[in-house]
Amino acid sequence: MAQLPDGRALPGKLFIVEGIDGSGKSTQLDLLRKWLISQGYCVAFSEWNSSQLVKATTKLGKKKQMLTPTSFSLIHAADLADRTERQILPALKGGAIVLADRYIYTAFGRDVARGVPPAWVRKVYAFAVRPTVAFYF
Repeated sequence: MAQLPDGRALPGKLFIVEGIDGSGKSTQLDLLRKWLISQGYCVAFSEWNSSQLVKATTKLGKKKQMLTPTSFSLIHAADLADRTERQILPALKGGAIVLADRYIYTAFGRDVARGVPPAWVRKVYAFAVRPTVAFYF
């Protein structure tokens, strides 16, 4: 089961995939999604950096190279917070299996590699649901 940061279990499951671009994450998640649906499971999907709340800001910030690593970290955290509230938690509370194409481990890797302090990144993402399982490609 997926767990809230305080340890409370949720009825649904959160399966996440992490990996470099082109490693097959999206392909494998799509195959898994189709199979789970064929088996009668309720499935939801969430994709990294896809919240409409911050999508345009992220794109503009990358294009204009106007944001610091810390700013990007906060934008990505806002993206996940929005998706958690609007997509992930409602599905998990309803007993669905949520498939996530990238999750907090992407943020940890990118942000720390860009010079953001690891302890700060952990605190920023402390709200995140603990996944049931993580797959790395």
